[in-house]
Amino acid sequence: MALLAGCKIAPPRTDDPYENFNRKSYAVNDALDKTFIRPVAVGYRKVTNPPVRRAFSDFFTNIRMPITVANDLLQAKPVAAAEGTGRFLVNLTLGVGGFFDPASQLGLPLDETDFGITLARWGVPEGPYLVIPLVGPTTARDVWRLPVDSYFFDPLSIYSRNHDFKDGQYYLPQVMYLVTLRSRGIDAESFLQSAYDPYVFIRDAYRQQRLYTLYDGNPPAEIIQQMQGLNEKGFDPDELLDEQHKWENQQKKPDNQ
Repeated sequence: MALLAGCKIAPPRTDDPYENFNRKSYAVNDALDKTFIRPVAVGYRKVTNPPVRRAFSDFFTNIRMPITVANDLLQAKPVAAAEGTGRFLVNLTLGVGGFFDPASQLGLPLDETDFGITLARWGVPEGPYLVIPLVGPTTARDVWRLPVDSYFFDPLSIYSRNHDFKDGQYYLPQVMYLVTLRSRGIDAESFLQSAYDPYVFIRDAYRQQRLYTLYDGNPPAEIIQQMQGLNEKGFDPDELLDEQHKWENQQKKPDNQ
């Protein structure tokens, strides 16, 4: 699926009415990432070891669990909300403030959701794909998860709004969360570098991830086929793979010369 997403011919889900704007936004975000965000994330990895990074990652994952619990309730999923609450409390107490993850060892799996998924479950259509400067990939439906989840359900945001901070300290939790996310993404950069078209790769990877979240990891076969473009007229997966292989060989030529 990763190979198919990065190819030029008949890419999956070609409906992208704002592609011209999106590509410009993608270029802006990519430049900002290379200039500022990635160097900070690389520095963070250099001054920390894997256990420390995992502890911070676990902390941010756990402290944001109220977002999932609230949206489980909005989606009329009380059992999932109860499991999420149990996971949050276990990690908050036995996990020393959330820096460890004993809940997973106790059989309480991580199940994340958000307001975009809530809207989808209540029938709101996805709308066009969007790339927003300083935000990244989203859709006309998913973009609402940013203000709603952040303002109403995110404990870090709520705490920041209700306390006095000086010299920009208000933004420190969000900055640290961003650095933690970007640090985790460094290990997956090879996938993006091997893509024929990074913009298309990210667009289709985002849609795929959201689809699997919406269907709890088990989307219907016909939905997967639509996402991959298998039901499009003239679709030829062998041609896609051949195009990808040609592009990969072109990238290797300078190294062999």
